[in-house]
Amino acid sequence: MTNTRVPVRIAVLTVSDTRDEASDKSGKLLVERLEACGHILHDKQILPDDIYQLRAQISQWIADEQAQAVVTTGGTGLTGRDGTPEAVSVLFDKEIEGFGEVFRMLSYEEIGASTLQSRCVAGVANGTYIFCLPGSSGACATGWDKLIGPQLDSTNQPCNLVDLMPRLLET
Repeated sequence: MTNTRVPVRIAVLTVSDTRDEASDKSGKLLVERLEACGHILHDKQILPDDIYQLRAQISQWIADEQAQAVVTTGGTGLTGRDGTPEAVSVLFDKEIEGFGEVFRMLSYEEIGASTLQSRCVAGVANGTYIFCLPGSSGACATGWDKLIGPQLDSTNQPCNLVDLMPRLLET
């Protein structure tokens, strides 16, 4: 536990067949939020809904010792092109099972039963946290403000994910 905030190096990935830097509101929101919390943007990419491209990019980040967390936005829905959970889940060493459950609980308060359409997931791969959020900026705000941001805040008590970082690769 620490009384000072420890900056985390975070990569942001927008999953979309149609967005570019100018129209990527969700990716921009995540970058603004993480920087406002004193974290460091490691990298930002926009990739199409293709599980192999997503898996390749995230694999590159989790192999990079400098990247400590990855946050994705998009591709968590139910359509045929939505494949972020399938692309990412196979990379997990451990799934953070409560993430999707708590996200949907919080989201239910905002959008009601429509939250059932979200298949957001989170886990740890090679000592890197991975959080997969829906593509809407509202969902990204909820996910960051109520879950990811507080857990990546080293001063958050009674516990936070930053305190666990030195132990993620224990054998």
